Amino acid sequence: MKFKYFYQQLLSHISVIIVAFLIVALLFTQFVEQYMYENKTEELMTYGETILTNLTASEKPAQQLLQEYGNVLKNRPIHFSLFNEQSEIIYASDGKIPDIHLDDADWNEVTKGNKVVVKKDYEQFKEGATYVILPYFQGERFVGGILLAAPISGLSNAIDAMNASLWKSVYIAVATALLLSAFLARFHVRRINVLKRATSAVAKEDYSITLPTSTVDEIGELAVDFQHMVDQLEQSANEIERLENRRRQFMADVSHELKTPLTTIRGMIEGLENNMIPASEQGRALHLAEQEAKRLIRLVNENLDYEKIRSNQIQLQIEKVRVEELYSIVKEQLYDLAKKKGNDIMIDVPSDMYVEADMDRLLQIVMNIVKNSMQFTENGVITLQAYEEAASAVLVLKDTGIGMDTKEVEHIWERFYKADISRTTNPYGEFGLGLSIVKQLVTLHDGTIDVQSIKGKGTVFTITLPKSKD
Repeated sequence: MKFKYFYQQLLSHISVIIVAFLIVALLFTQFVEQYMYENKTEELMTYGETILTNLTASEKPAQQLLQEYGNVLKNRPIHFSLFNEQSEIIYASDGKIPDIHLDDADWNEVTKGNKVVVKKDYEQFKEGATYVILPYFQGERFVGGILLAAPISGLSNAIDAMNASLWKSVYIAVATALLLSAFLARFHVRRINVLKRATSAVAKEDYSITLPTSTVDEIGELAVDFQHMVDQLEQSANEIERLENRRRQFMADVSHELKTPLTTIRGMIEGLENNMIPASEQGRALHLAEQEAKRLIRLVNENLDYEKIRSNQIQLQIEKVRVEELYSIVKEQLYDLAKKKGNDIMIDVPSDMYVEADMDRLLQIVMNIVKNSMQFTENGVITLQAYEEAASAVLVLKDTGIGMDTKEVEHIWERFYKADISRTTNPYGEFGLGLSIVKQLVTLHDGTIDVQSIKGKGTVFTITLPKSKD
């Protein structure tokens, strides 16, 4: 059976309010009733003590004094009677002897000098009444006492009127609370329904939703967290789509790039087997086949390196590496390539500067960056610099190439990304894996790498490595 959240909220609110009002009303009624009875009892005792005191101290005759008090208290209405030590009534304010019989326990209390309060029916009032009995002593001798009685009808009427007003207030409060509870319940249900619709949209891979967010309560905080989750999912979906597009492009590039050298190698081999290549051209054909084979090996190794790094299969062999020697190796290996593009490789580094790193992997890092710089630099200068800071060594690799805009800089570390997709003749890093590998290798060395580039002016790669690697 489905029980809507709106009705759950409404029922819970109203139940709590009704129970709370009932408890308050009951406690308040009992308190007021008790207070009024105690107040009436105290009033009767005050009148009784005054009458007994004046009987002893006043110079007026006792009969006259009692009549005066009787006339005053008659309008209250309060009845009083005097009784002797045998519990016999010797005077009644209204002339009627009250039919009252105290039990032994109450009479013993009076004879001991204690005041007694009794609630019972009183025939003069034809209804329930409150009795107050005060003992009267002459010296140490008990000679009787005074009994004062007041009907409880006045108290009952006042209590009934108060209860009627209280219940009327309860009805009004419950009705008001019902309206407010309905409003609040509908308000919260509406907010939950917004989250419900958003959840359904996300389940259908629609991440364009925008939720009203606040932090005033848990539902608002849930909406904030949900919106954050949706934003993250949208970013992940976009990233997956970008990677998938690049993967498809990568596969197309692989198919094309691998096909070209394989076709060339096959053509050279068939030409040699069938004596279709003149003897004077055979050396050149073999050299070309060798270069294409090296190119294939380079492409395969680049992909294998990336996967090894991603799966944490690379073990660094840390040693002290002389930076000047490192740069010299790079310059020597890339000299011919730099010369073909009209570039100069300049080294600016202290001769005694060392860094603790894996020599082969650090060489791979610098080599990849310099190759990348050559790809976008012609008739320019590539500068290899380095300097030391307090706890780190900084390698700076600059070029005067075509540079990149901000959008390109944000993506250069991503797999399959190529800043200039039109340059397909690059012999190194054909598929955009080189800089992604560089990023991973620098991270393995507990270092950081940063790139600054200005379109048309060149690019600067800054690698910061700790001086000592624990």
